[in-house]
Amino acid sequence: MKSKEPFNPHKMKDMLVRLLDLPDISEKEQQLAKENIVFRRPIPPEKSFVCDWVIEHFGQYWKNETEAAFSHLPVNCYIAQRDNEILGFACFESTAKNFFGPTGTLEGMRGKGIGKILLIKSLQTMKEMGYAYAIIGGIGPADFYKNTVNASIIEGSEISIYQNLIRKKP
Repeated sequence: MKSKEPFNPHKMKDMLVRLLDLPDISEKEQQLAKENIVFRRPIPPEKSFVCDWVIEHFGQYWKNETEAAFSHLPVNCYIAQRDNEILGFACFESTAKNFFGPTGTLEGMRGKGIGKILLIKSLQTMKEMGYAYAIIGGIGPADFYKNTVNASIIEGSEISIYQNLIRKKP
C-alpha cells in the first residue's frame, strides 16, 4: 500500500476503527483461493524470508516492525502467498499495543482484495485479543481504510508515536 518513498512522520495521521462489526471477507477469500492465494500467519522458521521480502518491497522501517511481529507466538502478522511467493503482508501490535500496521501488497497484485483480506484478518485477530477498537498507525491510504472498515482520522495524531523516529541520513 505504501512505496519506498522517504518516511515522513509529520505527514501521517492515525485512524481509529471499530472492531465490533467488521465486514465479511469469506467470499473474497474463497475466490482468491481458486487462484491458489492463501492467507495465513507465518511461523518463526519463515522470519528471514518474510522480513527480507518486506525490506525489498517496503523498506527498513517496515522490516524492523515485521521482525517485532515475530517476537510473539503466534506471530502478529498475516501473509498472502501463492505457492512459494509472498504477495502481501499485514502486521499488528508490532510497534505499539492495539496498533495495526505496517501492511503492503505487491504492486502488481493490488486491486484483487488481498490488502482488504489481510487487514480484516488482522483486525479480527485483534478483536479476539479483546480489543473493541484498533488504531491504524501512520496511515497512507486513508480512503482505503475509511471505505473498507469505516475507519476515521484521529484528530491531532500527526504528532504520533513516530515523531522522534531515528532516520537514516541521506
